[in-house]
Amino acid sequence: MKTFAGALDRVGRPAIFVAPQGAGDGDSDPEYLDWGTGRDWETAIGTELPRYVDSHFRAIASRRGRAVVGISAGGYGAVLLALHHLGSYSVMESWSGYFHPTNPAGTAPLDLGSTAANRRVSAHSFVHSLRRAFGRRPTFFAFYVGRGDATFRAENKRLHRELAAARVRHVFELYPGAHEQSLWQRHAVTWLGLALRHLAPAR
Repeated sequence: MKTFAGALDRVGRPAIFVAPQGAGDGDSDPEYLDWGTGRDWETAIGTELPRYVDSHFRAIASRRGRAVVGISAGGYGAVLLALHHLGSYSVMESWSGYFHPTNPAGTAPLDLGSTAANRRVSAHSFVHSLRRAFGRRPTFFAFYVGRGDATFRAENKRLHRELAAARVRHVFELYPGAHEQSLWQRHAVTWLGLALRHLAPAR
């Protein structure tokens, strides 16, 4: 949270910073998915939160005024939410994230019970349709990871290769460092600044 808030002050562009809770007490790793009453995290963050912000603050009430950015598990959440709600977000960034739901350690995929359900929550499943989708709804998609990130580097590189092969515009960079706060703090101003430059300017 501090990584984002402090960097946003230094970017020098006006923005409303919203940091929603991604889990409740005793629900430590819901992976930004809908699990039922009281645990529908995707609906809460992807649908209900933008409506609340637009109705309570002087926000740009369109996708051109909204970015979704996250770190690690939040990076997965940011990408998943944006892909499922392209009508609501025009910018998505993942910092040291991943692109399919995993166990808390990030070492094994979650099985949601069917091939269709598993495909729906994997960013890799969307690659073939993104060139057309981004053509209809221009979207800035960027993801970054440390060269020393032994857990998530390989999947970030894989998604980059898939997007490049499908000719989907995106930004991908490898940076010195591992899965660590110092990496995110070092580049937060640059990464947030890039996200904000792709949003409609505040009036």
